[in-house]
Amino acid sequence: MRERVPASGTVHWIGAGLSTGSGLAALCDTAERVRLWHRTEQRAAEALDERGLTGRAEPRTYTLESLTAELAPGDVVVSMLPAPEHAGILAACVQGRAHFACSSYVSEAVLEQVPAATEAGLVVLTEAGLDPGIDHLFAHSLVARAREAIGDDTAASYRLTSYCGGVPAVPNDFRYRFSWAPAGVLNALRSPARYIEDGAETVAERPWEATREHVVDGETFEVYPNRDSLPFVEQYGVPPAWKAQTFVRGTLRLEGWLRAWDAVFEELKAGDDARIAALAQELAAQYPTTEADRDRVVLAVSLEVNQWSGRYLLDLTGDAEESAMARCVSRTLALGVRHILDGSLPPGLNRAAETAARSQEWLSELVREGVEFTLS
Repeated sequence: MRERVPASGTVHWIGAGLSTGSGLAALCDTAERVRLWHRTEQRAAEALDERGLTGRAEPRTYTLESLTAELAPGDVVVSMLPAPEHAGILAACVQGRAHFACSSYVSEAVLEQVPAATEAGLVVLTEAGLDPGIDHLFAHSLVARAREAIGDDTAASYRLTSYCGGVPAVPNDFRYRFSWAPAGVLNALRSPARYIEDGAETVAERPWEATREHVVDGETFEVYPNRDSLPFVEQYGVPPAWKAQTFVRGTLRLEGWLRAWDAVFEELKAGDDARIAALAQELAAQYPTTEADRDRVVLAVSLEVNQWSGRYLLDLTGDAEESAMARCVSRTLALGVRHILDGSLPPGLNRAAETAARSQEWLSELVREGVEFTLS
């Protein structure tokens, strides 16, 4: 592995969609130069104007070719585009010797390029948003606290649940408004979920069919498992001597969501890719998060080990300046980018948190950034 490529101070932020919030402004305060890449230069300029950043970042028309042409060694590329586009952008980063950051789960296509990026001395930062991102920080912190209280070698039974959702602050009949890519919402529901329940590995081919009630501070929500939870047992540092009775990472929705989405589920069962893509657009048009609406983000992570228990709760509502989703995703991602800029992240694959110690550092920094949560 080569030595880490020193950061140049230039950040390329690609995309100004629903999850781009005040994190972009924070980077304008710390980076030497910021370029915002959007569908057209005019759209990029408008996005900067809406955020009060005109003159603080340079607007650009995004194509992969035009981005590649402007990359210099040590630049940092931040992708807010859909996850399938990350691999192509990372390939351009490796070619141009630029660091890469995103808030999405690491994909197989991205993993394939990590060895080349590591050999080139480049940071590849993933899972540095809300979920995935802050949820990892909470889980690492809870596991570390429990290990200190219980001990690694003590035989113990534990339950870890991590549920996150972006929901309307004022419930509507649909019990939802789209605060991120609608196709991503639907396709996540089409993917089987693997988790531990009653001490055994469980697979839900249709995750919504595993929906159950979940009470948070006296308020009833509906939750269901999402993706593959099992790799995170090791990632969160759970001692091998502990046996999981429950280990699930999932999605949180308002009470009544399951019934309100019944017609959607029927489409998911029968529809092909083209129909689901069309349905996503129809639903997004019918239930958008508009400037008049306020979104709400709820992230509840809890851990019980024998008689010990701990819980983190983040419950934020958006305001006129910024949605709660954009605040959580963009500020966490911007924090990670700042750690690339200051040289504190090593070359190779990084997530929002790889260790309990670093999780605690990030949580303290997020509090200073205005992302509030409670620990009990």
